[in-house]
Amino acid sequence: MDQISILFAIAAGMLSFFSPCIFPLLPAYVANLTGSYVSGDKMSVSKKVLMVRSLLFILGFTVVFMMMGASASMIGQFFAANRGVLEKVAGLLIIIFGLQTAGLLNLRFLMFQKQWETKGPKNGWHSFVVGLAFGTGWTPCVGLALSSILLLAGSAETMYSGIFLLLLYSLGLGVPFLLISLLITKSLGVMKKVNKWLPRLSLINGWILIAMGLLLFTGQLQKLSAWLAQFAPVL
Repeated sequence: MDQISILFAIAAGMLSFFSPCIFPLLPAYVANLTGSYVSGDKMSVSKKVLMVRSLLFILGFTVVFMMMGASASMIGQFFAANRGVLEKVAGLLIIIFGLQTAGLLNLRFLMFQKQWETKGPKNGWHSFVVGLAFGTGWTPCVGLALSSILLLAGSAETMYSGIFLLLLYSLGLGVPFLLISLLITKSLGVMKKVNKWLPRLSLINGWILIAMGLLLFTGQLQKLSAWLAQFAPVL
């Protein structure tokens, strides 16, 4: 697997977390997972409970994303004889997703959303189910980045490469979720500071998608990765 795809998957996951439809709602996610509440300027919740249930939540959407990656890769293998055409189509779609994310396009049909809600007692099982629901209930922000990774997985040489890309995307999304969740138990002030940067982060996310789409469409992805491999160990 090339280094550019690996870095792209991680970056897309991180920028998905810092999107306008995910990050501002983090306190609500934490409250839903743990049954906690806001006390003053911080979340009132046990750090152990938060850690365990956040990890189960992350595991839930990781399972869904990896299954999507496997499916996308299997479809890509089916069209292996026309991989060049598949890469160009995937690259073009990723460019469109990038333009939409950067705010340079406003295609309403791309702004699809599924609401995810679960009821029942707040326990470990509930957190895992919420993670599954989150993974299947795409939001407008996450959907574009996730779709781009799935397109990249579809053009991967093996099914395992596609699954690995979605695992990296999940880690890019999940690790910041866990770290920021722990921070807001001390103070919600971190939310206000990061919120100011969300529009710029969305713009960065859009341009990263555009760049990745161009590399895939022009067939330069492998060449760039081979060039980078001369300066760093192959991952």
